[in-house]
Amino acid sequence: MKFNKTYPLIFLSCFTMAAQTTSEDVEQKAKRIHEKVITIDTHNDINVHNFTSEVNYTQKLDTQVNLPKMEEGGVDVSWLIVYTGQGSLTAEGYNDAYQNAISKFEAINRLTEEIAPDKIGLATTSKEVRELVAQGKKVAMIGVENGYPIGTDLKNVEKFYDLGARYMSLSHNGHSQLCDSNTGEEDGKWLHNGLSPLGEKVVKEMNRLGMMIDVSHPSKEAMRQMIELSKAPLIASHSSARALCNHSRNLDDEQLEWLKNNGGVIQTVAFSSYVHTEKHNAFNTAAKKIYAEVGQKIGFELLERDEVRALDNDARSAYYKEYSRVKKLAQPKIQNLKEKVSPVSVSDFVDHIDYLVEKIGIDHVGISSDFDGGGGVEGWSDASESFNVTLELVKRGYSEEEIAKLWGENLLRVLDKVQEVAANM
Repeated sequence: MKFNKTYPLIFLSCFTMAAQTTSEDVEQKAKRIHEKVITIDTHNDINVHNFTSEVNYTQKLDTQVNLPKMEEGGVDVSWLIVYTGQGSLTAEGYNDAYQNAISKFEAINRLTEEIAPDKIGLATTSKEVRELVAQGKKVAMIGVENGYPIGTDLKNVEKFYDLGARYMSLSHNGHSQLCDSNTGEEDGKWLHNGLSPLGEKVVKEMNRLGMMIDVSHPSKEAMRQMIELSKAPLIASHSSARALCNHSRNLDDEQLEWLKNNGGVIQTVAFSSYVHTEKHNAFNTAAKKIYAEVGQKIGFELLERDEVRALDNDARSAYYKEYSRVKKLAQPKIQNLKEKVSPVSVSDFVDHIDYLVEKIGIDHVGISSDFDGGGGVEGWSDASESFNVTLELVKRGYSEEEIAKLWGENLLRVLDKVQEVAANM
């Protein structure tokens, strides 16, 4: 209908009010759903320096995830990640990696047992998740990103399980002693052509224990072999759809079909370069220039992501602390930039959810951010903005039941099944 001057002003006023009411109804519906469902983010990196009595997650730190931001954004469960970068496949390399992993396990357990046991608890089963949420507490769960720290000792898998780990990927960026990484696509060089003999044993051991196998970083062939070997469903803890964004970290349609048939779940990741590479690169290039200019004024040198990953823990912590300062100083210029160059957004992220749901069904799709590990998109830049994901899902017509599945029920179903398989072995 086109409006003209002959329509009474009262009609226009009523039409406007109706439009506003409809808009408000959508937001109210989204808020009701967001408060009701269990919201689980399956991938949040950590820095052990933020798990001390002086500096910790009870404070609203500059980290993308902490308890105040989880509370503000209505996030119930955060999978805190024991991440280890890929190093040399030597006894020394394995020992260093093991020590790094243990320090992160200890940090997470310190948060839930000493720092804030009244606010957050560690869960290892879906039952414990539901009990903690019912008590009004936030929930920590533990995932291991890269099986490198287990070295060549299969017993370390059970050690990590006993410390709370309930999923593990067998590689990260670079081939591990257990399996090839997706990064082999770049140069066509592979170490194992999938799983190593030790990696096969680790898959079986994870099945025995009841630990989910994460295929977000391993190569396609490694994933194929894992599915063939595993008696339990697998997960991709933080990956998106390769059909929409051609990055080796995303799963192609064939891999998605494998995952569906396996009964697993892909946790769609809000990592901007895996969501929309072209938009990410355009905005990131422009933003980096601003950060570099602002950083230069205070004596800060901007590093590439791989360079930062290569730093030791202390140096990386110092770098991120100074980088956060630079980003704060640059915010006015970054906001102006967004008016000229569109950043990757929540809408782009939910496009991946739409695609995945259409391709493999609502029961096999979930949500993850990769916060504090490079993740975040415009509108979901930290845990405090998590409601915006639910709002976008409601706008696109997802029901409460479907949103509950996406935000956590699918992941808990897989965890239950993995643990059921273990109990029957």
